[in-house]
Amino acid sequence: MSQSPVVTRFAPSPTGYLHIGGARTA
Repeated sequence: MSQSPVVTRFAPSPTGYLHIGGARTA
């Protein structure tokens, strides 16, 4: 899990990163 920030931003996380990352990238 070296690319944690990258994976969490693009991959759906149960922690709620999907909403934050999706909103930031969108």
